[in-house]
Amino acid sequence: MQPLIEADDNIGFIILISIIAALGGFLFGFDSGVINGTIDGLQQAFDSQSVGTGFNVASMLLGCAVGAFTAGRLADRFGRRKMLILAAILFIVSAWGSGISGGSLEFVIYRILGGFAVGAASVMTPAYISEIAPAAIRGKLSTLQQVAIISGLFVAFVSNYLIADVAGGSVREWYLGFEAWRWMFWVELIPATLFLLGLLFIPESPRFLVLRGEDTLAMAVLKKLYKHRAQPLLESIRQSVSQQRTPALSDLVDPVKQRIRPIVWVGIGLATFQQLVGINVVFYYGAVLWQAVGFSESDALLINVISGAVSIGACIATILLVDKIGRKPILFIGSLGMTVTLALMVFAFANAETGANGNLDLGNYGTLALVAANAYVVMFNFSWGPVMWVLLGEMFPNQLRGSGLAVAGLAQWFTNFLITMSFPLMLGSIGLIGAYGFYAICAAISIIFVGRYVFETRGTALEDMQG
Repeated sequence: MQPLIEADDNIGFIILISIIAALGGFLFGFDSGVINGTIDGLQQAFDSQSVGTGFNVASMLLGCAVGAFTAGRLADRFGRRKMLILAAILFIVSAWGSGISGGSLEFVIYRILGGFAVGAASVMTPAYISEIAPAAIRGKLSTLQQVAIISGLFVAFVSNYLIADVAGGSVREWYLGFEAWRWMFWVELIPATLFLLGLLFIPESPRFLVLRGEDTLAMAVLKKLYKHRAQPLLESIRQSVSQQRTPALSDLVDPVKQRIRPIVWVGIGLATFQQLVGINVVFYYGAVLWQAVGFSESDALLINVISGAVSIGACIATILLVDKIGRKPILFIGSLGMTVTLALMVFAFANAETGANGNLDLGNYGTLALVAANAYVVMFNFSWGPVMWVLLGEMFPNQLRGSGLAVAGLAQWFTNFLITMSFPLMLGSIGLIGAYGFYAICAAISIIFVGRYVFETRGTALEDMQG
């Protein structure tokens, strides 16, 4: 049953530590979006073309896949908070190193370290928030992850735009003799440092502490969070883990049927479809996309800023609705909306002409493409963007949460890598029509997936989740 929020529950403190944890999502978004404005700089500095640039951009995602997979497992051993602290340190190292790099290999190494941080934060932030939040508002607080991601993307887009505008272009020399694109990476040092400092003041997840047999510490944390409800909540958590042992990857296999549990496949499906709809092509290659259809670099970066702003609005709508209408209906609406908007973009690209410079000339269809693209981003950030993380953070039973998140996170980031790495190649071969046609088909298939396999978790206590 859903536990009610009582008057003496420390909701203000719960919200505060959720916001601090969500800074990992902000850095996730910033680190993902900052690359958007540095493509030209990377190509010039490292003398790379489509395949090389694609790998420079996508290299972070290899670290993300490793980070997501190992963080889930390591968090079951060392704790959610300690993994978030490790992620914060790696964010700082990566931001500095990416900007100072003198060659592709050095750059890739720092981006992979940053990717490990992003991957770890991507699974640990929703897991931590879901484990400290009451079920009645868990969806709202877990959605902070996506709000933070989009806010990070938005700030990165604004920062890139302003730096490029002041410097006269991303490849132009700017402050202290360094090119503008290097400063785009160094801006991240500010939120990364704040994240690290904030994490020093948040408690460990009480559910992790009980799993580790540290009931006294768990009780102390629960008293800070729920005061008079601490004892019955501790008993509920104890009961849910009393017959369980130390979490392991083998828990994902049903010991009776000797097959991977269906809930694991649902988690993998959620993680994979979130990327197959092509959203990160907009995040990582938004400037390239709009330049390819005839916009200037400055206009393309400004369009990214607009997309980031409307995305934040979409996430706010999700916060208001996710605990009222549920997770599954929002996913269904999003899948339908993305299918329609992607199809409209394909239609606009199909009716464009190729200009003398080789770029598409959308003509009268330019407005349709721009509106459809922003509507697509809104649909994603209203649905699959936040709700996938909400579901992954709460759908697994306590015993399976770390391992389930590890496998789902690995699938999410590996798919992200494939989509990101393939886009420059698709752009040069089958073009925007073929690429976005593929994403539209995947969005349509996701409608069927949601209808058949996704189950509702709204209002269900974590101890009542079934594996």
